[in-house]
Amino acid sequence: MPLRSPGATKVARDPVHHPLFARYYARISVSAETRMGMGGIRDRLLTGLSGRVIEIGAGNGLNFAHYPSTVSEVVAIEPERTLRQLAVENALRAEVPVDVAPGAAEALPVKSEAFDAVVVSLVLCSVRDVPRALAEVRRVLRPGGVVRFFEHGRGGGPAMVLTQRALDRTLWPPLNGGCHLARDPIAALRNAGFELGPYRRLLMPDKGPKLPTSYCVLGTAWRPETGEEAA
Repeated sequence: MPLRSPGATKVARDPVHHPLFARYYARISVSAETRMGMGGIRDRLLTGLSGRVIEIGAGNGLNFAHYPSTVSEVVAIEPERTLRQLAVENALRAEVPVDVAPGAAEALPVKSEAFDAVVVSLVLCSVRDVPRALAEVRRVLRPGGVVRFFEHGRGGGPAMVLTQRALDRTLWPPLNGGCHLARDPIAALRNAGFELGPYRRLLMPDKGPKLPTSYCVLGTAWRPETGEEAA
């Protein structure tokens, strides 16, 4: 499979470059493991996976410690250099083999139908082209393969949705690594031809004020078996 080695983090031009946000995200994501219960969310996201897994937008690699031993290999794609370097460090401490590589969600540097599972965790909010990224997910996933997702997006009543959309049009994406608040990950997966399995909507944090970032969904989808692909 044409894939760079974990140490090959130097590329001519990174697909994404948000060094200030990357450092901020690295700090808050570590504290969120216990303060917001993200460690438990990661366990639920990854439990039961097996075989070869590709994680898209792996960030600083906090999922790596939660992969079960039934996973034979994780290929972790992260476009942002600062986060990718932190992911390499976490990959070295993981109990399953993890190969960290640069790449964009819209053009994954791997072969088609090469993986048993795809993991997307807080990434669909920030990709430039959601339909193209999900088309790549379908391409690299074997027929019948599973998608595990944990995403935030549109939620709350009309006033909150209006606030999310207003922030998306103004300051939020440039200040937060391209993140968008009002995207609908469930609709995006369905429109991309995936079969939706069980999913649960939840608030993060589950107590306290409801923020534009609070509306999350955790669940499973599948690429249809050969012959069942959506037109």
